Amino acid sequence: MQTVTDDPPRPAPRPSVLDVEIVIPVYNEERTLAAAVYRLHDFLSRHLPLAWQITIADNASTDLTPEIAQALTDSLDRVHMLRLERKGRGRALRAAWSASPARVVAYMDVDLSTDLRALPPLLAPLLSGHSQVAIGSRLAAGSRVTRGAKREVISRAYNLILHTVLRAKFSDAQCGFKAVRADAAGELLPAIRDVSWFFDTELLVLAQRRGMRIHEVAVDWVDDPDSRVDIVSTALADLRGVGRLALAAPITRFLGIGIASTLAYALLFLALAGLLGSALASAAALALTAVANTAANRRLTFGVRGRAHLGRHHLAGLIVFLIALGLTNGALDVLHGLDPHPARLLEAAVLVVASLAATVTRYFALATWVFRRPGTTPPAPLPAHPL
Repeated sequence: MQTVTDDPPRPAPRPSVLDVEIVIPVYNEERTLAAAVYRLHDFLSRHLPLAWQITIADNASTDLTPEIAQALTDSLDRVHMLRLERKGRGRALRAAWSASPARVVAYMDVDLSTDLRALPPLLAPLLSGHSQVAIGSRLAAGSRVTRGAKREVISRAYNLILHTVLRAKFSDAQCGFKAVRADAAGELLPAIRDVSWFFDTELLVLAQRRGMRIHEVAVDWVDDPDSRVDIVSTALADLRGVGRLALAAPITRFLGIGIASTLAYALLFLALAGLLGSALASAAALALTAVANTAANRRLTFGVRGRAHLGRHHLAGLIVFLIALGLTNGALDVLHGLDPHPARLLEAAVLVVASLAATVTRYFALATWVFRRPGTTPPAPLPAHPL
């Protein structure tokens, strides 16, 4: 047994060759743990022709769960135990996955609500190189789900919120049946802040924002009537997590930078217009704010750091600036055509509107061209496997 008190943990000795490690996070599961592990162990022995391991991640249980987990470790081959002294399912998964030498890390809830026959299809796209993340989905076509109306409504409402607020493209964030390639896990885990139930959602949202492929597997799923999850408190915590991710979204940061740039542009224009004239003042204000805007978006919105490609980024940003200059000067020309001597505040208002339009153009140009991530291609396949 390995005991973990800090995050991330120090890796424990494990087999040198391991295809998949399946983690079962548990807290006070003395009544269900043994039956679940025996059932999973039997299935893997019969149906999974890979080098596999089961890890029971006990996060601060206060009943007999640790003793039962240790007994299972002693009596079954390829079953290991990880003990954490602090609660949190996300914390348990982070600790187990961070210490794993497996090519693919996975987890499933101890109630085994998901039919285990979905496990090989879950792992196959990760081992083949098709995807970096794979999830079981109770909302995918072909799934068969048995659960009460209350949980059904809550689940669908939550996923609707994810699609609306976070622009999620995956269909089911909460199904306790997921797998991640080790290289993808190494990139994602340090960025995940939640240590409880929102861990799953944050994992998927961050994977999507990094351009990783998320493969969905339709599952047969039966609700556990003995589930002790506090739905209300979990839902509130999830909503707080959604708000946090929404504020941290690239588009949110870009809009914040855009608003600051627009205000700075308006102030610079008003300060310079009397000295340079409207056209030159607009160009100078845009030039100054464009350089700062590109630098801020490079670091804060798109997470690009260091001097690599710095010159190319600013050159491309200059081209985007010229497009913005065309939009703003065009708007100014239209205004002067309607009124040869408009009030200075009216000029500023028209230019602010034009600058906002240029901001939208700038975002799409920066996201799809200037700072486009090269890592959106499929991952390389792992070494040959029998699946």
